[in-house]
Amino acid sequence: MARFQDIIGQEQIKEHLRNAVATGKVSHAYIIHGEKSSGKEFIAKVFAMALQCEKGEGEPCQECHSCKQALSGNHPDIIRVTHEKPNTISVDDIRKQVNGDVALKPYSSAHKIYLINEAEKMTAQAQNALLKTLEEPPAYAVIFLLTSNINALLPTILSRCVVLNMKPVPDTLVREYLCRQLQIPDYKAEVCTAFARGNIGKAKALASSEEFDNIKSDALSLLKYIQDMELNEIIAAVKKIAEYKLEINDYLDICAIWYRDALLFKATSDVNHLVFREEIQALRRTAQRSSYEGIETIIKALDTAKKRIDANVNFELTMELLMLTIQENS
Repeated sequence: MARFQDIIGQEQIKEHLRNAVATGKVSHAYIIHGEKSSGKEFIAKVFAMALQCEKGEGEPCQECHSCKQALSGNHPDIIRVTHEKPNTISVDDIRKQVNGDVALKPYSSAHKIYLINEAEKMTAQAQNALLKTLEEPPAYAVIFLLTSNINALLPTILSRCVVLNMKPVPDTLVREYLCRQLQIPDYKAEVCTAFARGNIGKAKALASSEEFDNIKSDALSLLKYIQDMELNEIIAAVKKIAEYKLEINDYLDICAIWYRDALLFKATSDVNHLVFREEIQALRRTAQRSSYEGIETIIKALDTAKKRIDANVNFELTMELLMLTIQENS
């Protein structure tokens, strides 16, 4: 299903787009700006379907010929701009797929809608070419630019578009979506929600990721026993962590959430707000053993390790220092 009510959160954007459909005051160009995987494409798809729906009731009906074509990705008047080079949308891509096509009237609908995903990948020449269409668009044209980096777009492009900024989805809605729609168990939904930080697509991906489950269980088993480990065992653990080099931020975030839980439990003895509450026995041990200062030191060390890895400092050395800091303060 692709209806406005299926968009989770983003109330202001939904209201703006619903009003545009209801009043017929549709802009020629929109920018949806939000994190990667946050649902920009889905919002654009619902709006495009609503504009083209044959019933014209404001919500895509899902049943008319136009809605069925859109759902299957075969609507002749909803055009997804593609690009051969993975990191570049070239001037030729824009000329061929937008400028060269926009003069042709819609095939079967009132509008002709162009969806340009990852719009930040447009070269300056591609953006300048698009500007020609944005300056004098035919009445039926609607252009969507979807981007996770609005600063990569030229000011002249921004000034000709309605900019819709996505906001993080509240944790309660993310958790509810994972539990109800995807049937994810409570404790797992809690962890995925904490990690997603309001990004519904990320929460969904984490919930179905075996890799994420493995990282989580490896990180937690290390944290539970680190204070009893010998130096050679810590070095062996660091070698294992190196397997997760590409997901190292997830690994470090798991550790940080563990120690934040320990800090919260130490201060309040309340289990209800813990992310890892299914691990309460081990968390209680961590909270009892560590001082407030010790846990704060560990949380700071995790942040420092992230910055060092981003700055390409030696991975194994960074992780060994981190593990020794965790051990000393646990």
